[in-house]
Amino acid sequence: MPKIKTHSGAKKRFKVTKNGKIKRAHAFKSHILNKKTTKRKRGLRKAAYADKTNVKAIKLLIPYK
Repeated sequence: MPKIKTHSGAKKRFKVTKNGKIKRAHAFKSHILNKKTTKRKRGLRKAAYADKTNVKAIKLLIPYK
């Protein structure tokens, strides 16, 4: 079997944890930050985990991580 190519966009956005969970960053933190509250922006800094419904698809995109 040939090697599977890693999706360039996915490898920059997702990390796989030791237990196999997919770690991701929050969206809506790059621009138009004036109208967002400090509390909301602070919450967006924290990492999150990908939903279980998306894990299978993400793992196909980053097979060697």
